[in-house]
Parts: sequence; C-alpha cells; structure tokens
Amino acid sequence: MKSQVQMFPEAGTVKQSAGSATVKILPPADVLDTLKASDPVAAVILDPWYNRGVGGSRPDYHEWLSTVIDAASKIAEHVFVWGFPEILAYQIPQLPAGFRLMSWLTWYYKNCPSVIRGWRPAQNTCLHLAKDDASVYPEHFLNDEQLGRWQSGKMRFVPGPPTVIEAPLNIGFVRRNEQTGHPAQKPLAVIKPLILMSTTELDTVLDPMCGSGTTGVACQQLKRNAILCDSSQEYLTIAQDRIAPGVNQPNER
Repeated sequence: MKSQVQMFPEAGTVKQSAGSATVKILPPADVLDTLKASDPVAAVILDPWYNRGVGGSRPDYHEWLSTVIDAASKIAEHVFVWGFPEILAYQIPQLPAGFRLMSWLTWYYKNCPSVIRGWRPAQNTCLHLAKDDASVYPEHFLNDEQLGRWQSGKMRFVPGPPTVIEAPLNIGFVRRNEQTGHPAQKPLAVIKPLILMSTTELDTVLDPMCGSGTTGVACQQLKRNAILCDSSQEYLTIAQDRIAPGVNQPNER
C-alpha cells in the first residue's frame, strides 16, 4: 500500500493512499480537548498512564478517568480502556449511560523485566465498552473453513475471539523492529484484535493518547482510518516517523 505525506502545521499530518485508509496526526492536545472536538468515530482507544511510574500520579485519577471514558462514549460506539486490573475495576460500576461491558480483556505476558523477587506483574487489562446496539465482528477472527460456514449460513454459533491475549512485551530482542523507546509502548499484537472486533475496513479509530502511534500502524495494516493525538510533541514525532514506512508493511494479524 503506497502512501503520500502532506504536512499541515495547524491541522496535523495526514498519511494516506488514494482509495484506502488515512492516518491523521493532530497537533499536541489534552485528551479531553481532543475527544470533545472530535467527530463521531467507530472506536476510541484510551491508553492513559496508570497513576504510577513514568506518568506520575494524581489523587483524583479514578474520577478523571471516568470523565475521559464518558467523553469518549459521546463520539464512539466502542471504547477500549487500558490499565491495571485494580485500577480499571473502579470504572465498572459507573459505565456511561447506554454502554455495557462487552469484555474484560487480559493481556498476558511472561517477559516482564521486573527485578522484584517473587510476585511480579504479568498481565494488563483492557475494558471493551460498547453501546447496547453496537455492531461487533467476531467473523474477523474465523479461519477459512469457519468463515466459509459462516458466509453460507451453516454456522449456528459464531465463536468470539479469546479474552486473553498472550503476547510478549516489546523489550530486549523481542520485536526489535517495533520498538521506539516509548516507555509504555504496546505491541501491534494486542492492538489489532481491538480494531478487528469493533470495526470494518475504512471505519475510523481515534486514539487521543497515542504515544508512539501503534494504533495508527495497526490501522494502516488493517485498512482502517485513524486519528492520532497525544499531549506530547515528542511522542507524536515518533508516531509520524514510524507510520511513514509502515504503509508498505504486510497486513499481519
């Protein structure tokens, strides 16, 4: 898939291919400002800092995150929220009106570099929130035989994707071609299932906390439109540089 790059200092960067998906990179902005200014999209992916470590902490974190989720629910049928289980559990009793918990997804990884003896983190959580009438696409996860049966109407039950995504962290020699130096970068392997479950080709995904731009790369490979933003110009520059060569990568799931 070939790409053209156009620079818009005021409106961001657009990377596109005629008749196919477009990735738009907006200027730096706060997540709430981005969500409130956005047109409707199919899905929003939220990956905030987890109130510890590099991102720092704030005493009103749970209330703030609830406000962010609510703002995302105003413009999308699907909202994905990343975090540690003990943090996201606070959000379950206060989901936005008209939304339900579609799935509690677990990202399981064995290669956590923690030096703490004994127990160490080996998982992350992603809440899949969806409008009550939102469309989902489990058929995107079927093999060729299953897809044939589904298309012919012979599949009585369509199995959904697994709720546990097993994929190693991007560290050391693992996926060195994906690594950008971002302190909390997620692999494509855990972002693509979210996009496949909630969108079809040329639907638009918004990531207002995009970090190094993994959502944009995933959307390019899956032929979805993407809108990326972050509060950090440094990270947006990484995303911009990363997405340019990504347009010629194979569509790997």
